[in-house]
Order: sequence, then structure tokens, then C-alpha cells
Amino acid sequence: MINESDMPHLRRCVELATRALEVGDEPFGSVLVSGDGAVLAEDHNRVASGDRTQHPEFALARWSAGHLTPEERAAATVYTSGEHCPMCAAAHAWVGLGRIVYVASSEQLASWLSELGVPPPPVRTLPINEVAPGVQVEGPVPGLADEVRRLHRRFYEGG
Repeated sequence: MINESDMPHLRRCVELATRALEVGDEPFGSVLVSGDGAVLAEDHNRVASGDRTQHPEFALARWSAGHLTPEERAAATVYTSGEHCPMCAAAHAWVGLGRIVYVASSEQLASWLSELGVPPPPVRTLPINEVAPGVQVEGPVPGLADEVRRLHRRFYEGG
């Protein structure tokens, strides 16, 4: 269940998504937090480079594999502005990370992008647990999801 201790991390994800937008990238941001609540790493989308695999959730999964023990990974939480895509959900599960808490769901994002006339992505949108059934997943977060929606609108409308 999402609680008040989760909210600063979720707000940081929205800040990172805003940063991504400011540098010309799609607005996604993620934070990796240890089991004791320390921020370990954070990142934002970097797909504008032309490498469509440069998602922050994927980067955090790879970072955790190189820097944390299996026990530390299992106790960690990934906070993110948008629900993991199938690629990121698989990476999360393969490295054994713990809980995922997201602001906006993939279903919400697909609906928003459809409203904006954005073509669907080349990979099918699936809920995290369709790809990684053993991962604890929580979200969306209604108030913050509206902020994420506005970021996507700005990105796709050029404003």
C-alpha cells in the first residue's frame, strides 16, 4: 500500500520526468531506494539519443546488479513516474529487485497518447505482473498522475 513515506520518492520521479522533458526527452523518471529508505540511484529517460532501450527503470536494474547484493536488491523499491514497460519489468525481475511503485499506469499512458494521436509503441503495453508475476506492484497515484499526464501532453504537443 502506498503511504506517506513513498510520496517524496514519487514526487522526485515527477521531477526527474520534468528534467527529461526539459532536455528534450520523453518524460519518465525513476528512483531506486534501499530497504532502509536511502536513495541509492536515480535516472530519467534518455531515449532521445536514438537508443530506445535507455529507460530509467532498465538503467536502475543494471546499476543494482552491479552494486547491490541479491538481498539488498530484494529489499529495494523502484519508484517511477510511469509503470514499467515489458522490457523494464523483465530486467527488474531478472535482477531480483523488490517492490515497484509507479505514478501513472501503462493503461493510463496508452489512453493519454491515443487522445493525442500518438501511434502505439512497437512493444505491446502490458501490466508489470503480466511480465514479472512475482513482483509487488503498487500504483497509480491519482494526484501525481495528473502531473505526469501534463508532462506527456507538453512533450507531444511541443509545449
